[in-house]
Amino acid sequence: MKVLRSVMVFAVLMSFYFLIAKDFIDFKDSYKDVNAYQARNLMKIYPNLKIIDISGTYDMGHIPGSMNFFIGDGSLDKALQQLSKKDRYLIYYHSNKTSKEAAQKFADAGFKKVYRLDGNFSGWVEAGFDTASL
Repeated sequence: MKVLRSVMVFAVLMSFYFLIAKDFIDFKDSYKDVNAYQARNLMKIYPNLKIIDISGTYDMGHIPGSMNFFIGDGSLDKALQQLSKKDRYLIYYHSNKTSKEAAQKFADAGFKKVYRLDGNFSGWVEAGFDTASL
């Protein structure tokens, strides 16, 4: 019985580590890259995850539930001043260079829970996940 209790306590502690504490170690002062499958899991684990499309082509296709703050017209910079630093964010675009720049802007502005969709929107589409358009 003691062994079972010890195993259960260990399992709870490891779950805590993988779901919460690991984030504090992995993020440090930057952002974390995730693939489309990991991003989809984050959406399930964190239903309040804010998904940010920084492209100028949002109307043509985006991840359902995402918000659009185009990086090219200053919208993202304005949004960074208004968004809560307590929330979690998933950032994506259509190229790695620009999405890395945007994710780093979040980190530099003091946001602690920022994920960047590695593979960007095309990776999401290739994984077969739902998309939306206006």
